[in-house]
Amino acid sequence: MPTPSNAFASYCCELLSTAGPCVAKRMFGGYGISTDGLTIALVSDLGHGEKLWLKASPETRATFEAAGCERFGYTAKGESRSLGYYTAPDAAMESIEEMAPWARMALEAALAARSAKSKPKPKSKTTTASKKKPAVKATAKRPPRK
Repeated sequence: MPTPSNAFASYCCELLSTAGPCVAKRMFGGYGISTDGLTIALVSDLGHGEKLWLKASPETRATFEAAGCERFGYTAKGESRSLGYYTAPDAAMESIEEMAPWARMALEAALAARSAKSKPKPKSKTTTASKKKPAVKATAKRPPRK
Protein backbone atom coordinates (compact mmCIF):
# COMPACT_ATOMS: atom_id res chain seq x y z
CA MET A 1 0.00 0.00 0.00
CA PRO A 2 1.56 3.34 -1.02
CA THR A 3 2.09 5.91 1.71
CA PRO A 4 0.16 9.18 1.33
CA SER A 5 2.24 12.28 0.79
CA ASN A 6 2.80 14.75 3.57
CA ALA A 7 1.73 17.51 1.14
CA PHE A 8 -1.72 15.94 0.74
CA ALA A 9 -2.08 15.49 4.51
CA SER A 10 -1.11 19.15 5.01
CA TYR A 11 -3.68 20.22 2.39
CA CYS A 12 -6.34 18.19 4.23
CA CYS A 13 -5.39 19.94 7.49
CA GLU A 14 -6.02 23.28 5.76
CA LEU A 15 -9.38 22.07 4.46
CA LEU A 16 -10.42 20.96 7.95
CA SER A 17 -9.17 24.11 9.70
CA THR A 18 -12.71 25.32 10.47
CA ALA A 19 -12.90 22.48 13.02
CA GLY A 20 -9.85 23.90 14.80
CA PRO A 21 -6.10 23.87 14.32
CA CYS A 22 -5.32 20.50 12.74
CA VAL A 23 -2.21 18.35 12.98
CA ALA A 24 -1.36 15.38 10.75
CA LYS A 25 0.59 12.56 12.40
CA ARG A 26 1.86 9.33 10.88
CA MET A 27 -0.50 6.50 11.67
CA PHE A 28 -0.79 2.95 10.26
CA GLY A 29 0.85 3.75 6.91
CA GLY A 30 -1.13 6.95 6.52
CA TYR A 31 -1.94 9.98 8.65
CA GLY A 32 -4.36 10.73 11.43
CA ILE A 33 -5.63 14.30 11.43
CA SER A 34 -6.56 15.65 14.82
CA THR A 35 -7.57 18.84 16.51
CA ASP A 36 -7.32 19.31 20.26
CA GLY A 37 -6.33 15.66 20.64
CA LEU A 38 -9.38 14.34 18.78
CA THR A 39 -8.88 12.36 15.58
CA ILE A 40 -11.38 13.77 13.10
CA ALA A 41 -9.99 12.30 9.88
CA LEU A 42 -7.58 9.87 8.28
CA VAL A 43 -5.50 10.21 5.15
CA SER A 44 -4.82 6.92 3.44
CA ASP A 45 -3.87 5.45 0.10
CA LEU A 46 -5.53 2.06 -0.16
CA GLY A 47 -4.15 1.55 -3.66
CA HIS A 48 -6.67 3.85 -5.33
CA GLY A 49 -4.97 7.18 -4.68
CA GLU A 50 -4.81 9.37 -1.61
CA LYS A 51 -8.12 9.99 0.12
CA LEU A 52 -9.38 11.96 3.06
CA TRP A 53 -11.65 9.95 5.35
CA LEU A 54 -13.84 11.88 7.79
CA LYS A 55 -15.04 10.52 11.14
CA ALA A 56 -18.76 9.75 11.17
CA SER A 57 -21.18 8.92 13.94
CA PRO A 58 -24.24 6.69 13.81
CA GLU A 59 -26.28 9.90 13.43
CA THR A 60 -24.26 11.25 10.47
CA ARG A 61 -23.63 8.06 8.50
CA ALA A 62 -26.79 8.53 6.45
CA THR A 63 -25.65 12.05 5.48
CA PHE A 64 -22.33 10.71 4.21
CA GLU A 65 -24.03 7.87 2.35
CA ALA A 66 -26.61 10.20 0.77
CA ALA A 67 -23.72 12.32 -0.55
CA GLY A 68 -22.23 9.23 -2.21
CA CYS A 69 -19.28 8.98 0.19
CA GLU A 70 -17.42 5.68 0.43
CA ARG A 71 -16.98 3.95 3.80
CA PHE A 72 -13.42 3.15 4.92
CA GLY A 73 -12.88 -0.58 4.68
CA TYR A 74 -10.01 -3.02 4.65
CA THR A 75 -9.32 -6.74 4.77
CA ALA A 76 -7.56 -8.33 7.72
CA LYS A 77 -6.96 -12.05 8.15
CA GLY A 78 -9.23 -12.71 5.19
CA GLU A 79 -12.17 -10.79 6.68
CA SER A 80 -13.61 -7.50 5.42
CA ARG A 81 -13.74 -4.83 8.10
CA SER A 82 -14.77 -1.20 8.18
CA LEU A 83 -14.30 1.83 10.36
CA GLY A 84 -16.61 4.75 11.04
CA TYR A 85 -14.89 6.98 8.47
CA TYR A 86 -16.18 8.11 5.07
CA THR A 87 -14.57 9.85 2.13
CA ALA A 88 -15.25 13.55 1.85
CA PRO A 89 -17.52 14.61 -1.01
CA ASP A 90 -15.56 15.70 -4.10
CA ALA A 91 -16.89 19.27 -3.91
CA ALA A 92 -15.74 19.57 -0.30
CA MET A 93 -12.18 18.74 -1.36
CA GLU A 94 -12.08 21.96 -3.39
CA SER A 95 -12.36 24.61 -0.67
CA ILE A 96 -12.38 25.30 3.04
CA GLU A 97 -15.89 26.76 2.75
CA GLU A 98 -17.27 23.62 1.08
CA MET A 99 -15.52 21.42 3.65
CA ALA A 100 -16.72 23.42 6.69
CA PRO A 101 -20.00 21.53 7.36
CA TRP A 102 -18.24 18.17 6.85
CA ALA A 103 -15.39 19.19 9.17
CA ARG A 104 -17.96 20.19 11.79
CA MET A 105 -19.70 16.80 11.49
CA ALA A 106 -16.37 14.99 11.86
CA LEU A 107 -15.50 17.03 14.95
CA GLU A 108 -18.93 16.37 16.48
CA ALA A 109 -18.51 12.63 15.81
CA ALA A 110 -15.10 12.66 17.52
CA LEU A 111 -16.51 14.56 20.50
CA ALA A 112 -19.42 12.10 20.78
CA ALA A 113 -17.02 9.14 20.65
CA ARG A 114 -14.84 10.66 23.39
CA SER A 115 -17.93 11.38 25.51
CA ALA A 116 -19.15 7.81 25.11
CA LYS A 117 -15.75 6.48 26.26
CA SER A 118 -15.69 8.68 29.35
CA LYS A 119 -19.16 7.74 30.60
CA PRO A 120 -19.03 5.56 33.71
CA LYS A 121 -19.73 1.92 33.06
CA PRO A 122 -22.93 0.51 34.55
CA LYS A 123 -22.40 -1.13 37.90
CA SER A 124 -22.80 -4.84 38.12
CA LYS A 125 -25.99 -6.21 39.57
CA THR A 126 -24.28 -7.83 42.53
CA THR A 127 -24.91 -5.96 45.73
CA THR A 128 -22.29 -4.93 48.18
CA ALA A 129 -23.91 -7.21 50.77
CA SER A 130 -23.10 -10.25 48.66
CA LYS A 131 -19.46 -9.13 48.39
CA LYS A 132 -18.93 -8.75 52.15
CA LYS A 133 -17.06 -11.42 53.99
CA PRO A 134 -19.17 -13.37 56.44
CA ALA A 135 -18.87 -12.19 60.00
CA VAL A 136 -16.55 -14.28 62.12
CA LYS A 137 -17.57 -14.91 65.69
CA ALA A 138 -14.82 -14.62 68.23
CA THR A 139 -14.64 -17.96 70.00
CA ALA A 140 -11.36 -17.57 71.82
CA LYS A 141 -10.85 -15.19 74.67
CA ARG A 142 -8.02 -12.73 74.66
CA PRO A 143 -5.12 -13.90 76.78
CA PRO A 144 -4.66 -11.95 79.99
CA ARG A 145 -2.08 -9.18 80.02
CA LYS A 146 1.04 -9.77 82.00
